[in-house]
Amino acid sequence: MQGLVFWLVYPLLWLISILPFRLFYLVSDMVFVLVYHIVGYRKKTVWNNLKLVFPKKSDSELKKIRKRFYSHMCDMFLEMIKSISISEKQIKKRYEFTNLDYLRTLEAKNKSLVVMCGHYASYEWMNALQLHGLKFHSFGIYKRIRNKHFDDLVRKIRGRFGGTLISSYKATATIIQNEREGKLANYAMIADQSPKMRRAFYWLHFMGIRVPVFEGSEKLARKLDLSVLYLHVEKVGRGKYSATLVPITEDAPNEPEHYITEKFIELLEKQIRKEPAYYLWTHKRWKHRNEPIPENATIIN
Repeated sequence: MQGLVFWLVYPLLWLISILPFRLFYLVSDMVFVLVYHIVGYRKKTVWNNLKLVFPKKSDSELKKIRKRFYSHMCDMFLEMIKSISISEKQIKKRYEFTNLDYLRTLEAKNKSLVVMCGHYASYEWMNALQLHGLKFHSFGIYKRIRNKHFDDLVRKIRGRFGGTLISSYKATATIIQNEREGKLANYAMIADQSPKMRRAFYWLHFMGIRVPVFEGSEKLARKLDLSVLYLHVEKVGRGKYSATLVPITEDAPNEPEHYITEKFIELLEKQIRKEPAYYLWTHKRWKHRNEPIPENATIIN
């Protein structure tokens, strides 16, 4: 059944991916009408999240943010599909990196990198980094898709320009092995996920709400002495992004405990407050806010 679903859907995805950008974004506009006006996908979740973190904004302001968010979300979803066939020239033009010289200085130090990413703007085309002649091999940590055929497709798409996807279940072991073998790499990790309560060991305020956060990126960086950067992405036009890899630390083992995670949250929150429409508001990031905090948890006020 999984194979049947895949082969019914894939031809349509491929056809969409090869459309010229003007027609491609017309399809995104039609998807927006379906998702926002007809289906109302997770509208309640989005509204509740916005009301929660922006209590001083009026309903009319929040409705404008919500509408712009859904338009952006549809663009981002379609851009994932565009990845099936987008050329190297197109992706380098549409996803530009502003500080490649800084990355080359890190490369000369022969230290691998952790790139902490939030659900903001677009991280899907970050694999374009592999096209700029750097020695770092790009790895992306992701959660496997249940449908094996779609999972294989995602891995193939992300690997088109030389990058590699690692399942979140195998990430730690793979990174440790790479470091033992001296492989120079950059590891892109989505770091603003909401952990399950059994792993809610560290709590801090994110957008004014106390929530549990993952510290996996920080722990790996501290253990393996990896440089840590934040993926700061700005949407500068439709299907056009400017990405800056902002340094958090080059000396992770000697930073104060929790500093790396707190700095990441600070940088992400600053972006969200400046341009909230580009955050993934369908994500139930604040769902644990009212649950009892485990006795052994660390709480930062």
